[in-house]
Amino acid sequence: MLIRIDPASDAALFDQVAASVRAEIAAGRLRAGDRLPAAREVAASLRVNVHTVLRAYQLLRDEGLVDIRRGRGVLVTDAAAPLAELADDIRALVVRGVALGLSPTTLAALVKETRL
Repeated sequence: MLIRIDPASDAALFDQVAASVRAEIAAGRLRAGDRLPAAREVAASLRVNVHTVLRAYQLLRDEGLVDIRRGRGVLVTDAAAPLAELADDIRALVVRGVALGLSPTTLAALVKETRL
């Protein structure tokens, strides 16, 4: 699993870590039952505070994507499956947007403004 952050980004580091894990789930590289790396290991590899990674993991837990168990670590939950399925729909939307000549910024804005 590859977790990436951009220190120059305006996004909070914990949000970037959580987004990276979500992307791994959506890409199918993380599935239900998979264990995430220990927070200390991730923090050391990214050169960030361990609390930054723990906050990201807690955010993912609040979203229902992971389960945090003392002594067992952080496990991806069954809620990850629909996210991976959604990735296929997102790819199709991007392909359609490109075919229509939309820029990624425009497509993202359209998605963001769409309300049900």
